[in-house]
Amino acid sequence: MAEAYIVEAVRTAGGRRGGKLAGWHPADLGAEVLNAIVDRSGIDSAAIEDVIVGCVTQAGEQAFHLGRNAVLASKLPESVPAVTIDRQCGSSQQAIQFAAQAVMSGTQDVVIAAGIESMSRVPMFSNMALHQKEGIGLGPFSKRIQERFGVETFSQFIGAEMMARKYGFSREQLDEYALRSHQRAAAAVKSGAFENEIVPVTVETPDGPQQHVVDEGIRFDATLEGISSVKLLQEGGRISAANASQICDGSSAVLIMSEKALKEHGLKPLARIHNLTVTAGDPVIMLEEPIPATRKALAKAGMTIDDIDLYEVNEAFAPVPLAWLRETGADPDKLNINGGAIALGHPLGASGTKLMATLVHALRAQGKRYGLQTMCEGGGIANVTIVEAA
Repeated sequence: MAEAYIVEAVRTAGGRRGGKLAGWHPADLGAEVLNAIVDRSGIDSAAIEDVIVGCVTQAGEQAFHLGRNAVLASKLPESVPAVTIDRQCGSSQQAIQFAAQAVMSGTQDVVIAAGIESMSRVPMFSNMALHQKEGIGLGPFSKRIQERFGVETFSQFIGAEMMARKYGFSREQLDEYALRSHQRAAAAVKSGAFENEIVPVTVETPDGPQQHVVDEGIRFDATLEGISSVKLLQEGGRISAANASQICDGSSAVLIMSEKALKEHGLKPLARIHNLTVTAGDPVIMLEEPIPATRKALAKAGMTIDDIDLYEVNEAFAPVPLAWLRETGADPDKLNINGGAIALGHPLGASGTKLMATLVHALRAQGKRYGLQTMCEGGGIANVTIVEAA
């Protein structure tokens, strides 16, 4: 079987809800990272055989095939096809896996995996809420599903509370983890750790046009007292907005190529795809599936958790990476070393390729070999991708 290589990996700096990126149409925001992939790699854009784009809330400006619209808004020729996919928070991580599978199968040689989400312009759940408001349909969960699992709906917020209680994490432990996320993200910015992955985006400000290059959600002056003062999402609970991922606007992209294409185009890879895994489990607690998914991925790869040099585990809610650490026996000093979604934001469909951009650049910057990325996803699904720095 052919190998699949990551040649470029880029992302925009995250924008807060209603913040610096809120003025960008999502198709144009996606076009920025597609253009950056072409510019930075130097590849002939006509050689790109497909663009696979993750997006969760496919409504409004993100409806009518956002992936194709991002291509049409970019410098790529109209001959480049695209597809838009939804595996919830793991949408663009799945885009990476689909792209890698196409290359490894020999079906295609040059594929871009990408993700786009403007949570300012297309609010989370608006694809359901607008139908409910108009009385159209019964919602996404049929009576058969509700009866099978004994719930009226599936909620990531309820799942996060369930995880915190199941694994015995206190509010203080969750807040302490959130503080570390901000501290690590702030340190990463100050050290220039994100410079190779971030695509500058021009934004309008009261002082005129500026380049947006710093993730807007990072609290450089974060304190445990400040985080602990944030209201809980439910009375008697443990989850607050401060120990959960931030609503975020952003886009990201990864160029994946075969060895044959690398030679033809004279390019050198950043990393090699080593393992692709996806699993599914309990859709009610929903968020703990990265734990068994990681075990399965490591077993398939013939590896142990100690063989992995860096981990990116999406910080949807603080209990997710904390439970993952405890159950896998992973080293906390290798986890989300440049901060995570609690500080940097979680632009839903864009987070998979965003985390991969951070992971491969961190591996190379630190002279490390193996990286593992995993993500909890709606419906109780999880993707795991293991890469080897080139």
